[in-house]
Amino acid sequence: MNIQIFGKSKSFDTKKAERYFKERGIKFQSIDLSAKGMSRGEFNSVLAAVGDIEKLIDPKAKGEQAMLIKYLGSAEEKAEKLLEHPELFAAPIVRNGKQATVGYCPEIWASF
Repeated sequence: MNIQIFGKSKSFDTKKAERYFKERGIKFQSIDLSAKGMSRGEFNSVLAAVGDIEKLIDPKAKGEQAMLIKYLGSAEEKAEKLLEHPELFAAPIVRNGKQATVGYCPEIWASF
């Protein structure tokens, strides 16, 4: 099991996800989305698992870029904007190989 948690330092759900894995003694790699972002390969893997780019966009994101991403037409444009501005990602994104979830989903993590 190779768990990665892409999160934000001030996100309550990210802290809950980290606590979930710590309590069960499962090792994980924590990545701060705001500081490091996500590589194109990681993004494509997560998008394939989640299925819809809209699930990856944080509806509570603030700022000019958050307003602009809502009006982009194609998924490719939205993907580019997310990779350029990782603060727009919903958090946490928990990835285990080809499987991934967005948000706090302990019922799905139990199957990992």
